[in-house]
Amino acid sequence: MSSGSLKSLLVLAVVALVASSFFYTVKEYERGVLLKFGEIIEADLKPGLAWKIPVVHEPRLFDGRVLSLDLRPAEYLTQEKKRLIVDSFIMWRIDNIEKYFTATGGGLESQAQRLLAPRVNEGLRNKFGERTVYEVVSGEREELMVELTEEVNNKTREEFGIEVVDIRVKRIELPPTVSGSVYDRMRAEREREAREHRSKGKELAEGIRATADRERIEILAAAYKEAEQTRGAGDAESAAIYANAYNADAEFYEFFRKLQAYREVFSDKQDILVVKPEGDFFNKLKVEN
Repeated sequence: MSSGSLKSLLVLAVVALVASSFFYTVKEYERGVLLKFGEIIEADLKPGLAWKIPVVHEPRLFDGRVLSLDLRPAEYLTQEKKRLIVDSFIMWRIDNIEKYFTATGGGLESQAQRLLAPRVNEGLRNKFGERTVYEVVSGEREELMVELTEEVNNKTREEFGIEVVDIRVKRIELPPTVSGSVYDRMRAEREREAREHRSKGKELAEGIRATADRERIEILAAAYKEAEQTRGAGDAESAAIYANAYNADAEFYEFFRKLQAYREVFSDKQDILVVKPEGDFFNKLKVEN
């Protein structure tokens, strides 16, 4: 490469560097202000390419997206004077760039966090002090967060130009000094509830068992009654059939009954009867000459 070409490239580089000092770019997610000797002359810069006068003008750009801030766990007293350790976080973003720049000493994010933390801590302390442990843990937790977010947001937008999008509690714990006694009370309460449920279950089971036994007795009694009625009707019908058959041929019926009696008496060959072959029972065994 010749010395002339090298000089041309150097000149172009210097021109480009000087030209770039007259322009700046604001990204879509950025918020910014334009300063003139340290004073704001234009607030809330629009995204895109813009020009400035070097040394005289200075753009300050900041992240305009929603940012998060994890607060240090802190102790709060509930309505019953119970201490709770609360771990929470804040979601926030710049609302009024001019107020934000002024309140945070030039738009320092660390300064914004230092301004937000006391406001949220104070709000949490007030809200927890108005509620019981149950309410802040589960009963009214969502309502508490919504109210606190709205109240803190109204203050921070007015004072610092910061919008508090959301405040959330990540974890609620009991201090180690009282957690043991609280857990013991909770355990005793659960055991008491368990005993009540068991007692009610036994009472209900006894009632069901008694009802089942009574229904069983009633069903058996009804079945026995029906069986006896059926048996009685069958016996009556059987007796009527026997009577009709006997009346049809009394002599044959008597002969048939005696044959049955003989079969039952002499069914076991080992049995021995020593009787006189006299009497009406043996008259069918007699052989007449």
